Order: sequence, then structure tokens, then C-alpha cells
Amino acid sequence: MTDLARAAAVPDLAPQELRILVAVEEEQGFTAAAARLATTQSAVSHAVRGCERKLGAVLFDRGRHGARPTEAGARAVAYARRVLRLLEAMGPEVRAAAAAGGAGEVSGTLRIAAFRSVAAHLLPPVLAALAARHPKLTAQVRIVREVGRGTAGEVADGRADLGLATLDAGGPPAVPGLVAVRLFEESYALAHPDGHPAPRGLPLVDWDENCGSYTRSWWDRQDWIPPATIDVEDDTVALSLVSQGLGMAIMPRTALLGAPAGLAVTDLGPQPPSRYVGYVTTPELAGTAAVRALIRELRSATLPEGLSAA
Repeated sequence: MTDLARAAAVPDLAPQELRILVAVEEEQGFTAAAARLATTQSAVSHAVRGCERKLGAVLFDRGRHGARPTEAGARAVAYARRVLRLLEAMGPEVRAAAAAGGAGEVSGTLRIAAFRSVAAHLLPPVLAALAARHPKLTAQVRIVREVGRGTAGEVADGRADLGLATLDAGGPPAVPGLVAVRLFEESYALAHPDGHPAPRGLPLVDWDENCGSYTRSWWDRQDWIPPATIDVEDDTVALSLVSQGLGMAIMPRTALLGAPAGLAVTDLGPQPPSRYVGYVTTPELAGTAAVRALIRELRSATLPEGLSAA
């Protein structure tokens, strides 16, 4: 076995090396990473070379642009974040296990990634119940657009402990290697200006996060849906435009909760398209006390009107 192969077989990276990999990726350079970690640029460069030797792969492309992760580097940084997160969780987990026969108080910080509509209408009562039950547990919520890898990507990359995500009707999660569980199913409906006599004849206002594999087959069968005349990035903007009479939109029910004045909602027929919303987490974090506590509150939450438990 060569030295490179032997090193790759047992990559034994220290926590500080993991922190350096994360800092270089986030700061996009060795010098900025060194400043962030209060060390020298040469120490960072030496540590990265050591990580590359141990892992058997080039992790960053160096150049005048700074340092950009290779495909292997992006994977390494994602694992580094997840390992560091487990190290952070170790103290609260161990103390909780040692207290009161393993039923100690849940504490620490819980990082949640969620797309806008579910963060606005599902999370607030869940987080209120969580805070009442576990006052020493702090929740941090970040809104992530549900496009591309979306909230699942944030979890896989170690930036979130749990993500509220849209899930396909069947098959594995959009990002492999995660635990994915459905919470509820929501149907789509037609949003249009209140009182309009023929809303299906209006121009279409669409938004980047709309549709997907769960609605595509239904969408393709509808000959009344025109190409979008207005595309926006946010569902609230789309609904605001519709309420002003500029068109109609096809939206999931959570996006229609709290709709602005001047907007009406009409069913799309007996078999409307629908999507599943659930949570995703990593296998290693799924067993931690903080994530388990959040999952319990999510599963016991009262769903807003128009949503049904999966």
C-alpha cells in the first residue's frame, strides 16, 4: 500500500483541521481564514496540505481568486461541519444523560432551515411549545429558498440540524444520505383577483420555487395554463401582484395562508396537484435530544386549515 492510499484509508483529522477547512471554504481564502481563526496564513496553508495528504484528494483550487473548494473539497467541508456539530452537541447530550437518569433538561442551540411559507405558518406555534417545554434550548431559524438542493442541502452540508422541506411523493430525499419524514400533504389552489368572472383566463404570475416533480405531470395536462408573463422570486410578491389584478397564480395552501386583501382562492377541481412537506435531518443528529424534541413538537402540532397529516 502506498503512503497516499494508507493515509486515505485512515484520515484521522483533528477538530482544528476541520475548523480550518470550514473557515477556508466560507472565507474563500487562506489569509481571511487565518484572520478569522486568529492564526497565520502559513499555518492554515500547512493544515490544508495536511488534510489533503490524509484524505488523498486536492480540496481547494488556489489562485488569484483565492481558494475555491473542489468537488472533493466541498464534500470534505460538509463532513467537517457535521463532525464539528456533533462535537458541539456532545456536552449537552452527555450532561442530559447524566442528569436524572438520562431525562435531563434539553439545552444548547438548534439550527433550523425552512422555506418561507412553512416558517411563517407552521413554525411559530411549534417553537413556542418547544421554548415552553425546554427553556434552555435556543432555536435559530434561517429562511432558505426551496430551489435546487434547498433546505435539504443545508442539512447535508452541515449548516442546519433539521430542515423543513418539500418531499416527493415517493423515492429517496432530494439529497441522498438524509433521514426524511413526511409531516403533511397540501394541495394547490388557484389564487386570483377577488370577483373576477373568469380567473382561468388571466395571465399567469409564477415564482421560482413553484411546481416540481410532484406537480409537473398535472401541470403538463392542463391546456388552460399559459406561459408565465411575470416570474418572481418570492411567493408573497406573486400574491401581491395577483391581488392587484395583474394575473392569477397556482399556489400550495401554505403559501396562501394570510393572503392579502383583494385576493380570492378557488379549488383546482376534484384531483388537484399536491405536495408533501416534512423534515430532513442527518442520521447522526436524528438521535440527539434537541432534534428529537423539535420532531416531537412538529408531529404533535395542529395543522393550519387546508393541510392534512401525511
